[in-house]
Amino acid sequence: MEIEDLPRTFDTLVIGAGPAGVMASLHASERGPVLLVDAATLPRDKSCGGMLNEYAQEFLSAYGALPDTMRLEPHWVNFRYHDWDRRILKPTALRFANVDRKSFDEWLVSLLPDEVTVVGGAQAVRFTEDTDGVDVVLKGTDGAETTVRCENLIGCDGPRSSVRRSIGAGSVATYVTLQDFCVLEGDIEPYFDCIYMRHIGDSFAYAYVVPKGEVAIVGSVFYPKTRHPHVKHEEVLSALRAALPLGGSVKREAWVALSVRHTHDVVRGRGRVLLAGEAGGFMSPTSGEGISYALNTGRLAGLAVAGHDPAHALDAYHGMTEHIAANISRKLKWLPFMESRVGKYLAGFVPTPVVSNVTKGL
Repeated sequence: MEIEDLPRTFDTLVIGAGPAGVMASLHASERGPVLLVDAATLPRDKSCGGMLNEYAQEFLSAYGALPDTMRLEPHWVNFRYHDWDRRILKPTALRFANVDRKSFDEWLVSLLPDEVTVVGGAQAVRFTEDTDGVDVVLKGTDGAETTVRCENLIGCDGPRSSVRRSIGAGSVATYVTLQDFCVLEGDIEPYFDCIYMRHIGDSFAYAYVVPKGEVAIVGSVFYPKTRHPHVKHEEVLSALRAALPLGGSVKREAWVALSVRHTHDVVRGRGRVLLAGEAGGFMSPTSGEGISYALNTGRLAGLAVAGHDPAHALDAYHGMTEHIAANISRKLKWLPFMESRVGKYLAGFVPTPVVSNVTKGL
């Protein structure tokens, strides 16, 4: 549907068709018509490792079994710490479902009821709020604009959220992430490896390797304001290719992820505008995992809108997400030690069962 053909009023407008946006739309539709828009063509093809942790798996079980068509080999991988320089491996019991992210997003959208209108290639360029609702100006790929009115707006538009900036909440610093899809020239172990390499430099956070059928995703995560991350990523690839059966790269992706550092990075919204997922600062500061946070906060934002007067939905959402904010606050206390050279060094001496138990809380 072209944006010019849209109805002019909806009970709820959701910006961003990722996990947070889909869950927000699904549950907000219990109240009335919802418009879900995304700037990308749908289904989205977001740069992501495509790993669903145990919390996300449990959450999604209420919405049906994960289709086999989106599962990749191996179907399950366990998380493993890898101190590259000291050749220390710490496998954990934390098990991830291994999925194709584009197929996963497409499956999520398929869960939406008829009360939700989904439009890709539509960007929210600005909005104004009054005592009775929110007017949102949408712009299509052809440059045409139209205004849609809603009673509540839910921003689920990721780490560079324009909705967040528009309400004056500011931005959160972001990691730079680069990942290559490398052809596998042999078997690698069924692990989601988190790799520390000290020789890459202090701007380098960690690398990760995940087998994905005939390829493996090889990623690098760099701290905010890193200079020349592509050059450093090539160093990571070179080191890993020397030790693992990784062939040429068939695709490279670049993206950003939240670098949550303070409790005030978590912002639920303002007035009739709610923020969920990374737009609201909901992401694990210690592990960088965000899908389970997106699913959970998106659901709660939708329920807050569906079950409360539009003028008080944000107050309800604030209370409903207190435990999530507390979870992030607790993890922030661990973060300085975990990122320090001392912390990474001492981790090599911690018994593997203890590492496994601690990882589940991160």
